[in-house]
Amino acid sequence: MKRLVFLLFFSITNIISAQEKDLDHDGVSDSVYFDTQKLKIICKLSSLDFKPIYSKEIETSGDFTGVSYTKNGFEFYIDFMRAGYSAQFRYEPKDKTIRLIGMSRYEFGPANNDGSGESSVNLLTDNYIGEWNYYDLDKSRLIKMPTIITKLTFKKTFLIDFDESVLYDFGSRCSELYLAKKEKLIHSNQIRSHKK
Repeated sequence: MKRLVFLLFFSITNIISAQEKDLDHDGVSDSVYFDTQKLKIICKLSSLDFKPIYSKEIETSGDFTGVSYTKNGFEFYIDFMRAGYSAQFRYEPKDKTIRLIGMSRYEFGPANNDGSGESSVNLLTDNYIGEWNYYDLDKSRLIKMPTIITKLTFKKTFLIDFDESVLYDFGSRCSELYLAKKEKLIHSNQIRSHKK
């Protein structure tokens, strides 16, 4: 009995969010899941005879890591205590494989919520949108920054090339945009204060 319970627990924890959906649009259900032992997203497409397509190892995954379906494909997510990332994928008929088409992230920041907000990038159009806040020390309050809308280009990435470095690259570039905007706003506010 103990062995049966162990095997059941192992199979549940080994595969998170195993789901089925017709991802390659051939009328047959496909499957995608995150394997917590291999630390990889695994996708099996009927059009490829269910031969597994593996992501690279995603070592920073945790208890709140998984896969959910979207309208056009699926989303891989990693949620931490006060921040998280998600990556959207869909089947590319031209390349006959799974492609990364978008990423998003959110942060709550420290206790004063400095740097809190969210952002996303559409990798098909390179459109980036960031909604961020910063804590104004002089006013002792959280300030909502104007929306950051710009182009952010990434190389074409498929599931077989994907690991957390792709998400961290997005996070790093997103932080640069936030910090540049924050510095500009603070500088602008200082100039206005001196003129009064």
